[in-house]
Amino acid sequence: MIDLNADLGEGFGRWTLTDDDALLSVVTSANVACGFHAGDPSIMRRVCALAAERGVRIGAQVSYRDLAGFGRRSMDVPAGELADEVAYQIGALEVFARAAGSRVSYVKPHGALYNRTVHDPGQAGAVVAGVRMAAGAAGLPVLGLPGSLLLSAAAEAGLPAVPEAFADRAYTPAGTLVPRGEQGAVLHDPEAVVARAVAMATRGVVTAADGSPVTLRARSLCLHGDTPGAAGLALRVREALAAAGVRTEAFA
Repeated sequence: MIDLNADLGEGFGRWTLTDDDALLSVVTSANVACGFHAGDPSIMRRVCALAAERGVRIGAQVSYRDLAGFGRRSMDVPAGELADEVAYQIGALEVFARAAGSRVSYVKPHGALYNRTVHDPGQAGAVVAGVRMAAGAAGLPVLGLPGSLLLSAAAEAGLPAVPEAFADRAYTPAGTLVPRGEQGAVLHDPEAVVARAVAMATRGVVTAADGSPVTLRARSLCLHGDTPGAAGLALRVREALAAAGVRTEAFA
């Protein structure tokens, strides 16, 4: 059993990037941009309505305040300020989720913030503090990279820490993601993406960029919504998982 998640709502005003309608027919969890790296109120409302209609879990994809850089530029944000901004983004999305008859079910950082919380204890702790601020005593699950400080901080705070893997990203031998600025960081060959997804879900392993095997236990698989042909690729992955005896089901 594994969850399929994708980044959705990544547009702004008249500009659109992700095929939200098509992807919401395939994935089981939707990481919805909350306005800091992409997304605006109307997009957030529309994606939440579609997700609720199709039984897809709604997740808050929180980011550094970086519309111009699509949230992919690392920033030194004071911990208290970052916690406030994370809580703000979750709260904004919760309004639209509840209006659609649903709720925010989990939180996942985006881009540079995601990568920063792998190794930076201050930023990881700030994200968790923001989740706590927005969700109260009940808390929310936090989706992140296996072995990251983010998941450690979430677990220490009593939040469900959910490990995820990326079928369309290259890995280092240490099990971290190859930086996007490096060649081959994103995989574009559909056959390779599908094969990696099945291997991750059934054997808990991925081949690193240097050819070495990396053990990777994940409860959720991410497929980037901004990849060309993302919806078709996501459908192929889901069909391949089913053929391998893996059931797709939301973790939240």
